[in-house]
Amino acid sequence: MILINKLDKILKLIIYMNNITKDNIADYIHNEFGLSKKDCNEIVINLIEHIIVGLQKDKIVKIHNFGTFKLKHKNSRIGRNPKNNVEFTISPRNVISFSASKKLMVFINDFKN
Repeated sequence: MILINKLDKILKLIIYMNNITKDNIADYIHNEFGLSKKDCNEIVINLIEHIIVGLQKDKIVKIHNFGTFKLKHKNSRIGRNPKNNVEFTISPRNVISFSASKKLMVFINDFKN
């Protein structure tokens, strides 16, 4: 239960900040749990690395009560410059999508500014 309350505080931090950095997250962990700054930075970096490796390996990463990251392939297609209507080919590429969990959506929708 304590960890869930801490997660709620992290989510509120994310909501209040337009841009959040790895250092912001590490500072929050440091202040809440009293771990060393170095350990907190390593935790954040390792978490991000695990998400990247999971996407590369399995093309999907689920974080319970937070959401799901999915790696999707987009084929090449014809695009158009809206300023001058000149058509060009958009190259094939991989994109990452994120779907929030139901619990995160409830939290966001119940959140009062």
